[in-house]
Amino acid sequence: FYFFFYVLTVLVTLAKRYRMRLICFLLFFCCVLTAQNQYPKDYFRSPLDIPMQLSGNFGELRPNHFHAGFDYKTQQREGLSVYAAAEGYVSRIKISTFGNGKTIYITHPNGYTTVYAHLQKAVGPIQEVIKRRQYEEKSFEVELFFKPNELVVTKGQLIALSGNTGASEGPHLHFEIRDSKTEFIINPLFFGFDSFLKDTKKPQVAAVYAFPLDNQTSVNQSLRPVPINLTLQKDGTYLADPVMANGKIGFGIIATDTDDVSFNKNGIFNVQAFYNGMPTFGYQFNTYSFDEMRYINVMIDYARYKKSQQRIQRLYRTEPFDLSIIKTNSNNGAISVVPNLSGTYRIEVADYFNNKTLITIPISYDTKAIVIPKETTPSNYFIKAKKEYMFEKDNWTVTFPANTFYNDFDLNLSVDNKVLTLHDDTVPVHSNFVIQVQDSTHTASEKEKMFLGRVEGGRISYNLTTVKENTFTAKVKTLGKYGLVLDNVNPVISIGKPIEGKWITAQKELKLSIYDALSGIKSYNAYLNDQWILMEYDNKTRQLTHDFSDGIVAEGANILKVIVVDQMGNSTTFETRFFRSQIIK
Repeated sequence: FYFFFYVLTVLVTLAKRYRMRLICFLLFFCCVLTAQNQYPKDYFRSPLDIPMQLSGNFGELRPNHFHAGFDYKTQQREGLSVYAAAEGYVSRIKISTFGNGKTIYITHPNGYTTVYAHLQKAVGPIQEVIKRRQYEEKSFEVELFFKPNELVVTKGQLIALSGNTGASEGPHLHFEIRDSKTEFIINPLFFGFDSFLKDTKKPQVAAVYAFPLDNQTSVNQSLRPVPINLTLQKDGTYLADPVMANGKIGFGIIATDTDDVSFNKNGIFNVQAFYNGMPTFGYQFNTYSFDEMRYINVMIDYARYKKSQQRIQRLYRTEPFDLSIIKTNSNNGAISVVPNLSGTYRIEVADYFNNKTLITIPISYDTKAIVIPKETTPSNYFIKAKKEYMFEKDNWTVTFPANTFYNDFDLNLSVDNKVLTLHDDTVPVHSNFVIQVQDSTHTASEKEKMFLGRVEGGRISYNLTTVKENTFTAKVKTLGKYGLVLDNVNPVISIGKPIEGKWITAQKELKLSIYDALSGIKSYNAYLNDQWILMEYDNKTRQLTHDFSDGIVAEGANILKVIVVDQMGNSTTFETRFFRSQIIK
C-alpha cells in the first residue's frame, strides 16, 4: 500500500511537467509492479515431481497465438506422474485428436483453474469416468463438464500420466493457470513458480529492424525494413549504428530468453521502448484472454514470418488493435524524424527475474538518395481494413466483412484456369471471410463429393463447404489460392503386421493406420464381434489403437471390423479375423 501511494505521489508531481499521456503510461508500470503481488505465492505445487525445465514459457510466440502456459519437459518420455496443483474438483475434461489432446481442468476454491494438457491418460476415477463416457457416446473424442461435488481432488493427488497427445510435437506437459470467472490466462510465475526456476541470463536480441512507416519515408536509404547493426559495449549494453531517416519510422526486434536449467530459447517477458527518455511502446506478458490470441499476427511482421519463419516483434502499430498487454503513446510507438533534430531510441528487454538487455539507437535526419526501392507485389485493388468489400470475378464471389484485416493493403485478386487467387498468405486475416463459386458443369452426384479447397504447392486443405443448387460456399481465414476439389477417393486402412487367422494372445493392443489424401477423415468406428470398441486416434502417426484391457475381446475367435469415412462421405471397411486367449500362461 505504501509503495503504491508513493508511486501515485510521484505521478502527481510528474503531471505538473508532462502531458497526461505520459502519466497514463507510467500508471501502467505501477499496475504491472503491483499485479505481481496480487496472486497467492504458495498455494499451488508443481504438477510434476521432477525439477522444472521449460520447453515453452508463458507468452511465447506461436502460430496464430501466444503460448498460454508452461510446457514442462518430461525427460523426453511419456508416463510421468501428473499431480493436482491444489485441492479442488475436476470441472472439465476434453479428449481431442488435435489441439491440447487429452486435457483435464481443475477448478480451485481460491478462484483459479489449472489445466493439464497433452496427457497420455488420466488415472483412477477420472479415467473410469472418461472411458465410461466414451463407450456411452461411442466416440474417442468427448468433452465432459462436472459439478463441484462430483470429481473432487486433493493437492498432490495423482490425476494423470504425461503424454504427447493432440498437436504436441514431443512428450511434455502443458500447464496453465486461469481465472475461473473471466477465463483469462495468467503467467504461472506470478504464483510462486519462479521459485522452481533459476535464471541469471539476460534475454538475447538476435536482431533489430527499422521500418519505414509510409511510402515517403526512407531508413538508411531504403524504403524497406532494414536490419541495424549492434555493437556490444564494455558495460554489457548494445549500441546500434546510427539510423538515418526522414519521416515516420518504427522499430522491431527478434528476441528470445533462456534460463539456467532449461537450455531452450523461449519467449521474452517484458519489452519497453523510449525515445529521448519518453516511453513510446511496451508490453509485458502478465495475463490475456483467448479472444486476443490472434493479434499476434499484427504484433509481428507477419509477411517476413511467412517467408522466413522469423518473428520480428514490432514496437509500434500502424492502427490500434485490442491486445490488452500493449501500452503505447498517442503516436502508437512511431517516431517522427524531422530536420534539424536528432534523438536516441532505447529498447529494454527483460525477463521476469529482471535480467535486462539494453539497446541504444542514435537517430538522425537524412535525405540521401534511395538505394533500396520499396518491394512491389502484384495488386489490382486497394483494401481499407475497416470497410466491407464484395468482389465478383468470373463465377467467383468473395466477401470481406469490415475488419477482416488489421491494416490497409493492396490486394491481388484474379481467376485463372478455374483457380481463384486471393493475394497470398503474407497478409494476416483476423476473422472469417466468405468465398462462393458457381458451378453448373458437374452432375448432382459429383457435387455431393466436392468442396472448396485451398490449393498451395500441390497440397489441398479442406474447408467446410455448403452446396445449394449450383453455389458452393465456404468461410475461410487465410488468403491464397482456392479451387473446387472433387473427392471420390476412399480412405485407406492398413495394418502393419497382418493378424488374419493368427493367435495374438501376447499382444496388449490392436493397431491400425488410417489416412485420407483429400478432404480428410471425418469419422471412424471399430467393432469386435459386432460390438463397438474404443480406438484412440493419433493424428500425428495416423494410428488407431485399441487396448484389450477394455474387456471386449472374446476368448478364442474374434472378428474385427473398422469403418472410416472422409469429409465427403467416401468410406472404407476393413475386416479381419484373429484368435486370442485371455488366459496367459
